[in-house]
Amino acid sequence: MGSATPAPTPSQSTLWAMLLALLSAFALSQAYRTVTAIMAPSLQGDFGLTPASLGAFAGLFGLSFGVTQFFMGIGMDLYGLRRTVLTAFPLAVAGAALSAAAPSYRWLLIGQLLIGVGCAPAFLACTVFISRHFPSSRFAFVSGIGLGIGGTGLLLTGTPLAWLVERWGWRSGFALLASLSVLAWLLIWRRVHEPAMAGAAPERERWGVAVRRFGALFLLPHTLGILLLGMVAYASFLALRGLWIAPMLIDRYAFTLVESGHMALVMSLISLFAPAIFGRFDPGPTRRRTWIVNFSLLVAALYLGVGLVHHAALNIALVLGVSVLSGYAVLQYSDVRSSYPPDLTGRALSVFTMAMFLGVGLVQWLTGQVANWAQGQGIEPYRAVMITIGALLALGSTAFRWLPRSPLLLLAEGPQRVQETR
Repeated sequence: MGSATPAPTPSQSTLWAMLLALLSAFALSQAYRTVTAIMAPSLQGDFGLTPASLGAFAGLFGLSFGVTQFFMGIGMDLYGLRRTVLTAFPLAVAGAALSAAAPSYRWLLIGQLLIGVGCAPAFLACTVFISRHFPSSRFAFVSGIGLGIGGTGLLLTGTPLAWLVERWGWRSGFALLASLSVLAWLLIWRRVHEPAMAGAAPERERWGVAVRRFGALFLLPHTLGILLLGMVAYASFLALRGLWIAPMLIDRYAFTLVESGHMALVMSLISLFAPAIFGRFDPGPTRRRTWIVNFSLLVAALYLGVGLVHHAALNIALVLGVSVLSGYAVLQYSDVRSSYPPDLTGRALSVFTMAMFLGVGLVQWLTGQVANWAQGQGIEPYRAVMITIGALLALGSTAFRWLPRSPLLLLAEGPQRVQETR
């Protein structure tokens, strides 16, 4: 029996070209999940939405995105990144088109549901691609660059979208995103052809086996702490940038929509570089968790400041501080990769991403409920919202600190540390 001729190893430029194509879908995903911050005043005016309804609308993207991560992760293992993304992403186009024409709030929700499912493989495909085809020593750095490039979608939903919505209405924003999504799909179809993995091709699993192997991750003691912080770390930033920043600045300080868009744009510009900087200075597996705990608690304190301080310049400074320090979240992906053996890395990243975006949906929904309750009690809603976000982040950080860590990390600290834990 003859052996198969090994496929040539792609050049670095080829790998980067494929990664950039995948990142185009991730950038659109970033845009979709943050449109509410700019569209909120118009949606409230057209459909009479309460803060709770607005939070539910924003959160539905994260919930549908997060729930389907499980299936997208299995799909990538069984059918590959390219096929999974090309199959799912047209749903985002359909959802954006439906939202642009939505006659009522209910149709908007259906559009959000479709967009969330369609975007579900976008970021996971990038992280799995990096994990498979770039050296492990560069994972945090390349992931940080990927997050930065994907953050260009946030730039679109700052000043440009605010300008567009102010002149032609919120429906024009969804129409633009649908058109850009078609272009991203075509780019991935044209450029992404995942290179073969080194060694013999693994036997394709059945769905039942793949589901059981995913389920086994939840039985590992160190998974819980990773997921609890994962559910609130990115969600805290996205609740501010993707939902509350414009309404807060407009209601608290009488900013115009375009002025609020400028602030969202600045936050987005910072998010282009902050993850790459944190990835560049990744301290390695033995100190990384300490960094994650300390930065998450510091960011939680900044959210409390945003809630309690009612001074425009100080609020803006605190928000910018949140934007800079939230780049630490890229270290969580490196922690996930270091916490599981190589054959579980892709699945672990998928489960972590699922938890992260379920958290986005839950935190946005919860803060909408909190804002509604605060209004009924005569409390300034943004104070209640920001204190809630800070408390959730502090609780997640505490769970991450005190729940069990991976035995692989203990091994990295040396045999003496392993002996001490017995």
